[in-house]
Amino acid sequence: MASPFGKILLITGNSEFEAERTRRRAVAAVMTAQPECQVTESGASGLQPGEFAGLTSASLFSDATAVVLSDLQDLPEVAQAELLDYAGVTSPDVAVVLVHGGGNKGKGLLDKLRKIPAVSEVKVEQPKYERDFTSWVQREVRDLGFSVDADASAALVASVGQDLRALSGATAQLIASLDEDQRTVDLELVRRYFGGRADVRGYEIADAALSGQLHTAMETVRWAETAKVAPLLITAAFASGLRSLARLQSAPDGRRDNELASIVGVAPFKLRILRQQLNGWDAAGLAGAIRAVADADVAVKGGGADPGYAIERMVLEVASRRVR
Repeated sequence: MASPFGKILLITGNSEFEAERTRRRAVAAVMTAQPECQVTESGASGLQPGEFAGLTSASLFSDATAVVLSDLQDLPEVAQAELLDYAGVTSPDVAVVLVHGGGNKGKGLLDKLRKIPAVSEVKVEQPKYERDFTSWVQREVRDLGFSVDADASAALVASVGQDLRALSGATAQLIASLDEDQRTVDLELVRRYFGGRADVRGYEIADAALSGQLHTAMETVRWAETAKVAPLLITAAFASGLRSLARLQSAPDGRRDNELASIVGVAPFKLRILRQQLNGWDAAGLAGAIRAVADADVAVKGGGADPGYAIERMVLEVASRRVR
């Protein structure tokens, strides 16, 4: 492993979880390379003139020093000049970790740092679409030395939600549950550990209703009510499903699946399910179903007397909008 000393690690992007995890790993690498290293962590906004030079100077207590600066986007101009001067001629006994929270603030400093040979950058962007979270799970599993199929990763996202910290913990739990000779996380394993989660039930109700399986949808709604599933999870699942169908319906013809999946905002494998569902919908039906979900969302947030009744009425209304 290359030594972190004499180098600057630049962490950029708006994913707080991944930025923090990358920062922790960088500090751990520093301590592994030099256990007696003195680590100083500071917010960039409060640095006064001369302070950065002081942080990167030799320590009386250790031969090695590490400096971790968070919120780099708020670094004052005087301190920026000091940082750039140091980056041009780094110390072989000092490791520096810089954390930028994303966005355009401080972009000029980033552009200058990126041109300096001693600086290496790790970008940590927050996933945006459902397919991005599915891909994130697949990378997480792969980084741990295992594999996961597309159905399993999508089911895990639907079950746990889109909080990266929770997804990371769930991924670690699934891998820990594998038998010694197993290397793949499959759909059966995800369902075994997370199949009873409320989020899964919300998507099950939505998928059943959007596919025209009214009996199954209503049966699952009543199970969800008994299990105290939050109605907001159900309306959110319906809204997500209908938005995907609407985007697929309005997408240009002749696109390849990967490109089409990007337009719709889902993983490519999910297009098959959406196409099957879309066979029963036209534009007017989708518009009416979206209105029904919006009305139910208002009701369950306090605009109606009985959230359970609002959910059942929404399911019936959405199912009635299918053309076949």
